[in-house]
Amino acid sequence: MRSALIFVYGVLCYVLFFLTFLYAIGFVADAPLPRTLDRPMPVPAGTAIDWVIDIALLGLFAVQHSGMARSGFKKWLTGWMSPSIERSTYVLLSSLALILLYWQWRPLPGVVWDVGQGPAWWLLYALSGFGWLVVLSGTFVIDHFDLFGLRQVWLRVRGIAYTQPEFDDSFYYRIVRHPMMLGFIIAFWAIPRMSVGHLLFAVATTGYTLIAVWFLEERDLVAMHPEYREYRRRVPMICPWPRPAKREGSGLTASGR
Repeated sequence: MRSALIFVYGVLCYVLFFLTFLYAIGFVADAPLPRTLDRPMPVPAGTAIDWVIDIALLGLFAVQHSGMARSGFKKWLTGWMSPSIERSTYVLLSSLALILLYWQWRPLPGVVWDVGQGPAWWLLYALSGFGWLVVLSGTFVIDHFDLFGLRQVWLRVRGIAYTQPEFDDSFYYRIVRHPMMLGFIIAFWAIPRMSVGHLLFAVATTGYTLIAVWFLEERDLVAMHPEYREYRRRVPMICPWPRPAKREGSGLTASGR
């Protein structure tokens, strides 16, 4: 019975994540949804409190998302919780942090750029859609169901011990080390009409992504997978620029960025 409840919990957390992810696409693209980055505009709009609320919501998500991913926090959490639902709980709280952001986000007025209704409009939305596609498909290139906790609860219900997925550098991961982060950056910036509120969101999330990946996630990956150190020397982090060739006899390679 306990294993069955754990499995149901993991499935419900996954369903909530997937619905939250789908809403994120419309939230960023200003689709006809109840709340987006640009709607509804509060009255009065663009007050100091609106800026404070938006920055606090972004900060809350960043602290939750990175804090719960640290090995020390995981060790503390699994000290009183079944390890099989640690990842599902992380997914659940990340989804709730995003739902809070959707609910309480305050659109900020002002237009930074607007390409109008023309070919550029379609091109930018197509590019944004491509970014979201890279994000979602990138999870399947590694292990989608492990990443979002389903594999863990499925193994628990079957009575099989959990093992970490092996390091995989196939497909997107041969071009950049963090293709999902690249996909998010593309999706957030490829927008035909960039409002001040959307610019705040894009700048904050891009900055958070770069800082979290460089200072936190990369360190964890090196600790988990010794081969990641060599992989980091060969493959760019986020920008898919070709690496300069190693100078023969010099023993020098490109940096990890």
